[in-house]
Amino acid sequence: MEPPDATFTLAYLVFAFCFVFTPNEFRSAGVTVQNLFSSWLGSEEVGFVQYQVRRTSVTLLVHSALPLGYYAGMCIAAPEKNLAYFTLASAGWQAFLALSLCLQLLSWGLILYWSRRQWSNHPISRALQAHATPQRAGWGVVATSINTEFRRIDKFATGAPGARVIVTDTWLLKVTTYHVHVAQQTDTHLTVTDSRQHHMSPDSATPTQILTLRVASINPAVKPFDIRLMSTEYSELREKLHAPIRRATNVVIHQTISELFLDTFKAQAQLNQPYLLPSEMEVEACIGCMQVPAGTKLIRHCCEEGSDSDSECRQCFCRPMWCLSCLGRWFASRQDQERPETWLASCVPCPTCRSKFCILDVCLVG
Repeated sequence: MEPPDATFTLAYLVFAFCFVFTPNEFRSAGVTVQNLFSSWLGSEEVGFVQYQVRRTSVTLLVHSALPLGYYAGMCIAAPEKNLAYFTLASAGWQAFLALSLCLQLLSWGLILYWSRRQWSNHPISRALQAHATPQRAGWGVVATSINTEFRRIDKFATGAPGARVIVTDTWLLKVTTYHVHVAQQTDTHLTVTDSRQHHMSPDSATPTQILTLRVASINPAVKPFDIRLMSTEYSELREKLHAPIRRATNVVIHQTISELFLDTFKAQAQLNQPYLLPSEMEVEACIGCMQVPAGTKLIRHCCEEGSDSDSECRQCFCRPMWCLSCLGRWFASRQDQERPETWLASCVPCPTCRSKFCILDVCLVG
């Protein structure tokens, strides 16, 4: 049987590792800094930058207190070591306690330094100060801009809490455990530098490809940093980014079957006969994404292309309501995911009126 102090040491090491790196099980149980101190941290949606300043500060204090927590636990797990009485403890444990106390005091001193002049010494504040311009004088104005854009629902966000990637209309952010990297889209260019295939993923039964992108800014005050995301999120990232993305010659990005089909769907729609919009009809925003004008109209053309006259397709009388991307995603979502070879020849109901159509009936609005 293992002695109590060895058992406690092993258990505490596992707890400390999981508390710092926070696996899904700990997040589900609420054993995170964000959850334990949620009442003091406030809402991330209300003030993203201020929330991150408080979160990183509290995280530093809590993580630096882990050695002290281990010493306090050993006082209970191994009473024969007399750790509760500093003068009776061995020289090794006295040194460990002294180092633990120094680490905690240094953390408090660093937090006090960061908090001077309304947290202007904090690393996040300094990162924002690098983007201050005559139009945005001071990091507080930059913070307000980021807070405003973060509250919008159309932002791109992915990744675990310790390595989140957030892209708004103007900013590209990487949120880590102790810092937030900030880059302005108009000043940056991205390069896909690496891709790794993971055959086992906790969130998916299929293999997952992780891409590494290098974010570099023309602003000399902004240091380059790397972001990581799954290849399935790459297309969504490209749609949100205004900055160009370059790809290293040795990097291959594997698209999902749905993305590959969407490319084919768009290519076929380009070949179909366009729909001439009547002069009195106005095009509204796509009701699927509300981001771009509705650019498609369903007109039965498959019989004219020499298909079987008994086709399931029916004439759709809906006005243009969907963009090509949303309609393609709808088409793919209605397919048998186990039989992708049948997708191009299949029919699906119109998302509005349920009249069936095939890929030959998708017409771009001219």
